[in-house]
Order: sequence, then C-alpha cells, then structure tokens
Amino acid sequence: MPNTKSAKKAQRQTKAKYEHNQFWKRRIASMKKAILKALSTSGTNADILNAELKSLQKVVDKATKEKVIHKNKAGRITSRFAKKIAAHEDKPAEPKKRANSK
Repeated sequence: MPNTKSAKKAQRQTKAKYEHNQFWKRRIASMKKAILKALSTSGTNADILNAELKSLQKVVDKATKEKVIHKNKAGRITSRFAKKIAAHEDKPAEPKKRANSK
C-alpha cells in the first residue's frame, strides 16, 4: 500500500502502462495465432497469408512505436513469420492418399 502521494501516483501510472502494454501484446499474440492457424490449414491461399503478414507487421510496428516491444524484437517476429509463409508458398501440394484396395 503506497504511503506517499507520489507513490500513489506511481501506482496509478504503472497500472495504466501495464494495461496499455497488455493490449498491444494481446493484439500481437492474436495476429500470430491467426497466421499459424492459416498456415496449418492446407488450402490457404498465398494472398490471404500475405494479407495476414501485412496486418501482423502493422500491429508489431505500432507496438514498437508505442514502446511496448523493442524494435529488434519486432523485426524478429516479422522475419520469422515471413520465412514461415515463404516456406509454405514454396511447398508443393501434398498428394492425395489412396486407400489400399485389396
């Protein structure tokens, strides 16, 4: 429990900053989850994945601007997902499995 007036104000500021940071971190996590879900779906179009990546980059850049995450972490997140999407686009279509007919 804060005793001084400045300690009370610091506590209010900390709470507000925490909520602000959590807002951006939740947005980043939900965007990452959406891309991973789209990657796991076999029939996902490359245009959809690129649009998801673009929106992830937008959210990450805004979080960096708001000083929620460091700029190097932002670059690392976007780079990793760009690599995953590029690998997904280069992957050939999986052949259909046939049932054994004996």
